[in-house]
This record gives sequence, structure tokens and C-alpha cells, in this order.
Amino acid sequence: MRADLHIHSYYSDGKISPAYIAETCVKNGVELAVLTDHDNVNGCGEFAEECKKRGVKFTVGLEISAYDGDVKIHTLGYNMDIGCDAYKKFEKFVYDGSVERMEEVIYKLKKIGYSLTLQEISAERYCEKSPFHIMYAAFAAAKKGYAASGPEFYADYLAPGKAAFSSAGRPTPEYALEVIQKSGGVSSLAHPGRITLSKDGVIKLVERMTSCGLNGIEAVYSGHTIGETAYYKEIAAKYSLLVTGGSDTHYSFGGRSIGEPEFYPSQELLSALKIV
Repeated sequence: MRADLHIHSYYSDGKISPAYIAETCVKNGVELAVLTDHDNVNGCGEFAEECKKRGVKFTVGLEISAYDGDVKIHTLGYNMDIGCDAYKKFEKFVYDGSVERMEEVIYKLKKIGYSLTLQEISAERYCEKSPFHIMYAAFAAAKKGYAASGPEFYADYLAPGKAAFSSAGRPTPEYALEVIQKSGGVSSLAHPGRITLSKDGVIKLVERMTSCGLNGIEAVYSGHTIGETAYYKEIAAKYSLLVTGGSDTHYSFGGRSIGEPEFYPSQELLSALKIV
């Protein structure tokens, strides 16, 4: 069963609809797909309906944007009970935290000569229930002519280490795992090859997260080299973790495509996700 377990829509920082994603899954031969928007599941109901229409298998998913200081440690959560108290508490935490973060970003940008308002940033959201993503500020800044594109403004001013970076209100990796566990879900460390730590640092992180209940690692990923894919599969085996895979597609253009790289989940992973 070909799968893509890491896709973003316009319910977070993507620019594609759940319907487009489901249709592209059919076109690209993807039989199982998960919408994993950042810190919210607001598009999952719509995505489920679009998948049902086309015979694509699915489950609820999200990508929790956890940080350890300035280090981004994203964690994928699958098949969670989004009606439980633990998830509802998390939902409020990340939304309130995103507002706090945007206010800090606005303040820092003002200090270096860039004026943005929360209203201008909010206008970049498709869904008003979704937490504020840092790319909304980047796109709003580009719209005002501060940069040629959102990604360019992000790289110059909003990325870790840059003048207007903020990690205020972010969950820790431990809290991300706790929420997924208490919601009855399956967790996977997203794109380990993109984590800005040394090889030894990533291993220590995997050990730390495994001790807190981590279930899997995204070894098969669009941004990984063949060597990195093989290496993280070995790490998964060493620590008895499930191997997950996904494209991390956000747009209908660019270098990422739904279903790439090819990923075929193990029976153990399918069972954990309750896919039949």
C-alpha cells in the first residue's frame, strides 16, 4: 500500500486544499494519505470526506511544531482521539502560544524597521481557528514589499538565529509526545535529517524521546538522501521504532510531490495506525 504520511494544506502553512491533496493521491497512486498540518487538525474532517469520495485510505494526523531552545524538533501524531481532554488542552495551549509568539515577532520586527500587525498576519490564514504559523508573518511581510517572497523573508528575519525569531509559546518535544500518547495516537520524529544537531545530538534526542514513548521515525522523507534514508532506517531498527515516510508537500509547485519518495508502510505500522 503506497502511502504519504506527511502532507500540509492551507489549514496551516500549505497552499493546497484537502480536495486537491486527495485528487493528487489518486493521480499519483497513493492509497493511504495523512494530512499533517502544523499544530491543528482543522482540515482533517474535510480531508476525510474527500478521501472517502475517491477510495483513498486516511487517518487523523498533525505535525506538532516542538522546539528545544532554538532547535526545531517536529513530531508527527497519527490516529489521535481529537475529542479527548488531553488534545483539547493542547489545542488551546498551541493557539494561545501562537498569538504570544506573533506579538513577540511583531515587536522584534518593529525594532528593525518592519511594520506588521496581527490583523495583517491573520489575513494570511485560511482558517481562523488554526494557530498562527510563522509563515503567515513571512507571507504578510512579502505582500507589503519587504521581500520578494515569504520564504525569503523567513530566511532573512524569522528563522532561528535571525533578528525576529521567537520560540515563545512552543511545546517541548516531551509535551508533544505526552499529548499524542494521552490521545491514544502514534508518534514519529519528523525529518530527522533536517534537525540542526550533530549526528550524535540526533541520536541522543532519539534516545531521550524513545524513553518518553516515541513510536517511530520518519526515515523515508523527501529531503533525505539515499544514505540518510538507509541510516535512519538503521536507527529505527536499533531503537525498535516504526519507520514512517512522507513527502512534506505544501504546494502544487516546487520540488516536493505527493507520494514522493515512494513509501510502503510495514504491516506493523498499518496495524498501529488501525488501517485495514
